[in-house]
Amino acid sequence: MSNFMRPTENAFGLIRPWETFKSYPYLCPAKVPTIGFGSTYYKDGTKVKLSDKPISLEAAESLMDFVATEMGNQIYELVEVILTQNQFDALVSFVYNVGISAFAGSRLLKKINAGLMDEAALEFPKWNKSKGKILGGLIKRRAQEMELFLENANSMAA
Repeated sequence: MSNFMRPTENAFGLIRPWETFKSYPYLCPAKVPTIGFGSTYYKDGTKVKLSDKPISLEAAESLMDFVATEMGNQIYELVEVILTQNQFDALVSFVYNVGISAFAGSRLLKKINAGLMDEAALEFPKWNKSKGKILGGLIKRRAQEMELFLENANSMAA
């Protein structure tokens, strides 16, 4: 079981620029209704609908924090080894984008749980498609997540 952590600004610093704040509901590249910083559901579990009212930047930040923390809790349940804070934050950004079920069945998770962190890091760039199409933004995002995952990889977080 992973050590329990909360996402830090390193995670949010990866999520914010790639998800881009939108106060109104929109369809993401995967054609899923989304609001704020890429949230597909609200704190009460309700899925975002295109007919929903706009939200404020403050509400979007709060929702992003809620969703990222929830993703972190789910990562915690799946990861069987100790992670550094940077590894955890990189995974929060990754799972925020691809979803927990994709992560749960991924080679990335298998390599992490086997303690093969360098090999695990090489899995990030493979997640560069949406609906089968390679997206330049995902190539760059995965590179940033991989870089954070590897940063200070030998020092464990408290």
